[in-house]
Amino acid sequence: MSDETHFPEGTLMKGRKVVVMGVANKNSIAWAIAQQLAAQGAELAFTYIEAMEKRVRPLADELGVKLMIHADVTSDESMEAAFGTIKDEWGELHGLVHAIAFSDKDELKGSFVENTSRENFARSMDISAFSFVDAARRAAPMMAPGGSMVTLTYLGSERVIPSYNVMGVAKAALEASTRYIARDLGPKGIRVNAISAGAIKTLSLGGITGGRSLLSEGRKWAPLREDTDPAGVAGCALYLLSDLGKSITGENLHVDAGFHIVGFPDVEDEG
Repeated sequence: MSDETHFPEGTLMKGRKVVVMGVANKNSIAWAIAQQLAAQGAELAFTYIEAMEKRVRPLADELGVKLMIHADVTSDESMEAAFGTIKDEWGELHGLVHAIAFSDKDELKGSFVENTSRENFARSMDISAFSFVDAARRAAPMMAPGGSMVTLTYLGSERVIPSYNVMGVAKAALEASTRYIARDLGPKGIRVNAISAGAIKTLSLGGITGGRSLLSEGRKWAPLREDTDPAGVAGCALYLLSDLGKSITGENLHVDAGFHIVGFPDVEDEG
């Protein structure tokens, strides 16, 4: 583990095999989750796309991740091969972390109505929402009762966030998908939940116009008066993926320093 983490070693995930989809670099939420899971004894597999391999492989090496699998979520053939490899290598699976989203950043600005193209709408929904449905369908047959799946979303699904545009719609679809997947996989003893993380300085935030203001203003509004800590999101993921999260499914848990509860920021009395 790196010196930057704050995850005490433990055994909550000892003997558990977890696939993490979406590690991009050391600032990504998926990386914080992977570190937490590894600290608790989980055996991990990372999926990646070719453009990110050079960034992801050193991180996998840092945690001793032996199973690195190419997976293009827009390709049925690639996904079939990826989960086929997981089945051949592991045979069983205990957890799935889905931290994948995409939209053309040029459409994440200005008017949602005027700037959203049919092509990017469909592509954003495919990568950001359907990919979780597809991954869940492929992972479920390998999961014994007690398995758990977690995806990452954002408050832009519930409220209008400047410059979030089509991603807000895609995240709303992802959250609805989470509930339907939870309904379908519940009888098999598999839990499915989402984490709505607050604004964190990631590659995704960098692609949003005004992303820095989301951080600064969010800090002012949030009851805790602090940025969302990736360690907090990772801790929530551990909770949901481990036995600590028993009896919880179909939920969307907010980890955002309380930002989502505020309707209007505190103002000084001018009287």
